[in-house]
Amino acid sequence: MKSKSQKQTELEKAKKLLEKSRTLILTDFSRIKVNELKLLRKALREQDADYMVIKKRLMGLLLKEKGIEFNPKAHKLSIGAIYSNKHIEEIAGPVVKFFNDLKEEIKAAEKILGGYHINDKVFIESGHVVMIGNLPPREVLLAQLLGMIQAPLSSLLYLMKEKSKKVAT
Repeated sequence: MKSKSQKQTELEKAKKLLEKSRTLILTDFSRIKVNELKLLRKALREQDADYMVIKKRLMGLLLKEKGIEFNPKAHKLSIGAIYSNKHIEEIAGPVVKFFNDLKEEIKAAEKILGGYHINDKVFIESGHVVMIGNLPPREVLLAQLLGMIQAPLSSLLYLMKEKSKKVAT
């Protein structure tokens, strides 16, 4: 059990991380081995994000200071918090990929508890975090959008070309 001074230092560290963060993703770290958590921390460091295990009550106090509603009784165990200065779209992908790559019986949907847009003080359901994390990268989405915009025009040009061949013969 942690002493009061240990909890205060943990809370101060979490405050510093929260101050520089735009996004907070809450995870359940039960049944995940320590070496796997090290891999998660390494993957998050590459994304300029931090992972911290924190007690629910301390997380509740931390978020209450920011004016964000948090019900610590909604979760059974201690939680892992991912602090990131990036938007949810950028950080959810690596997190979801990590949890989906672990084991067949552990899926991201049951390990990601939800997230918060810190500046907007908006809670994001776990299903939405997983859905956002499963989206392809921005460049792929833009290429798909461009293809959808270009397709009708290409079809029209093809039809006009074929029509001109028939008229010419």
